[in-house]
Amino acid sequence: MHTVELLVDPALDGLVRSVWQRLHAAGLPSLATHAHPTNRPHLTLAAADRLTPEVGAALAGLPVGATLDGLIFFERAVVWRVTLTDALRDLHARVWRALEGTERNPQHAPGSWVPHVSLALRGGDQPRYAAELRDLPAARGSFRQARTYDSGTRAVTPLS
Repeated sequence: MHTVELLVDPALDGLVRSVWQRLHAAGLPSLATHAHPTNRPHLTLAAADRLTPEVGAALAGLPVGATLDGLIFFERAVVWRVTLTDALRDLHARVWRALEGTERNPQHAPGSWVPHVSLALRGGDQPRYAAELRDLPAARGSFRQARTYDSGTRAVTPLS
């Protein structure tokens, strides 16, 4: 699969990484220990079996504002919720439409997509995470760039 991901600005990147480290220091699994060089804070807009040439044009709305506010727990994942603004919703819809004709992951479809930045992918102890991050403030910045991640080759390629 090929993802379309938005990368956060440097200040927001540092803040997300500090939360990863905070969880790790508390003895909780987090993305701080994910050593692959492609590991960085991002928002996944879509995943498809292939990319189309139209994806680049769909990303023309960058940069867009980013607000991270609140925790969400998905099965074993712990994520920082991204506030869905009109600009982000429009950008997501353009990318989704640009991938028409491909096999897309339906969890990223408009109406199903839950925008977030991952903090831990194997975080089963929700009460401990909630307690550790009870004072997590809202964080603001922007999504500045886009990339694609190829899960087959584990390589990233800039899209914008």
